[in-house]
Amino acid sequence: QVQLVESGGGLVQPGGSLRLSCAASGSIASISFMGWYRQAPGKQRELVAQITTGGSTNVADSVKGRFTISRDNAKNTVFLQMNSLKPEDTAAYYCKAVRGREAYWGQGTQVTVSS
Repeated sequence: QVQLVESGGGLVQPGGSLRLSCAASGSIASISFMGWYRQAPGKQRELVAQITTGGSTNVADSVKGRFTISRDNAKNTVFLQMNSLKPEDTAAYYCKAVRGREAYWGQGTQVTVSS
């Protein structure tokens, strides 16, 4: 089992920044990649960004140039730096870890972008 705990969400004005963190614990040795997804009310959950154990990243076009995903392997933590936030970035953000054929999700953290 892998446990994921997200933090860092909140309310921010348009143009502002937030940094999300996802700390992994448990059976983390074989995690192949971790990522961030988001889900707005009435919409499907979508990939925001993901990063492999080797550091390769994949970022959604909608956030490219504004969001950056990174990881601290020593702390088993993945970060999502979100800059130039827009109201359309408002959503619940979820951390995901994949280990073999198993996927694990965090409980989610709310990001609200509003003036």
